[in-house]
Amino acid sequence: MAEWEGDDTANRIYYLSIAPSLYENTIANLGKAGMVHEGNGWRRVVIEKPFGHDLVSARQLNAAAHQVLAESQIYRIDHYLGKETVQNLLVFRFANSLYEPVWNRNYIDHVQITAAETVDVGHRASFYDGVGVMRDMIQNHVMQLLSLVAAEPPASFHAEAIRNEKAKVFSAIRPIRPEDVAKCTVRGQYRKYRDTEGVAPGSNTPTYAALRFFIDNWRWQGVPFYMRSGKALAAKVTEITIFFKRPPHVMFPMPEGTEPAPNRLSICIQPDEGISFSFQAKVPDTAAEMRDVEMSFNYEESFGALSIPEAYERLLLDVIKGDASLFTRSDAIELSWELIDPILTGWDSKYAPPLNFYESGSWGPPEADQLIAHNGYKWSHCCGHEPGGD
Repeated sequence: MAEWEGDDTANRIYYLSIAPSLYENTIANLGKAGMVHEGNGWRRVVIEKPFGHDLVSARQLNAAAHQVLAESQIYRIDHYLGKETVQNLLVFRFANSLYEPVWNRNYIDHVQITAAETVDVGHRASFYDGVGVMRDMIQNHVMQLLSLVAAEPPASFHAEAIRNEKAKVFSAIRPIRPEDVAKCTVRGQYRKYRDTEGVAPGSNTPTYAALRFFIDNWRWQGVPFYMRSGKALAAKVTEITIFFKRPPHVMFPMPEGTEPAPNRLSICIQPDEGISFSFQAKVPDTAAEMRDVEMSFNYEESFGALSIPEAYERLLLDVIKGDASLFTRSDAIELSWELIDPILTGWDSKYAPPLNFYESGSWGPPEADQLIAHNGYKWSHCCGHEPGGD
């Protein structure tokens, strides 16, 4: 490489799309070989998830990386953060005066985040059986989405300012203690999972998880955040739904025992990237009958089918540019694991909730509906897909 480059002004990116067990040795050997020393050119290392499998291993990997690399050289990549609608979250929140004043506990009732997949574990079974849905999806993808929804306005659009606010969100989330996991979480497994080649006999690895977090800060105190993710579900969809509070008084005549549907803001990350807002409208030629209607924005319709780059395209371009806004910092990784570890500990203890089985092509175990129904809610329609049922 030195012969080909000719001098020390060349720039290099090392993309570690390798088994996680090789990360530490690879980084150490890059250092020993002088491959990441920065002269007049820069050296950057991209690390794929999973970044550790628990808090201890995440700290160990961070420490090993920092022995060789400066934090500014490390790019922990999560392709979800490269999706256009995820990037648009901050612009939507902080560039539109309509929503920012009501983005808090005074007007928002609760938040739902869904990351559902129709595929089963397939050829990844031997890997997945040692990981499960919490490590595969919740700890990284879903937690990153939560941080962007809940973050305070950064002082600027620079990477460190944005990443500071995301880390503050994780530090403010109320941990779920191991003894409380049965009240705050649901775990499930699709029925055919144990029949898959590579899965241990009688495996209790969850392929579905639903949980409820609270964020103990001024903006979000008392607002529940519901998260769910799973394999072999009814639709491939990732969506964030903000439910606003109902009006304090409804003056219009309504059937007894009913209330108008709450205003709902739905941010669809995939497959149809866009945003929709539901509100109440009067049905024509009625006294005051109301119906839930929607205003919708779709990226492809507004900007064209070729306007949305693939997530990895955007992220790799950011690595070249040196923009770390969409990459996870070491402290945020550890803070996230500090929230996930107690849940995993609880699931391996006497406090564990039962492993609930569900049919492939459904929306997961009924117990997940009960988790959210306990507070009087139900899971939202996901990008037009019906929640619940087969």
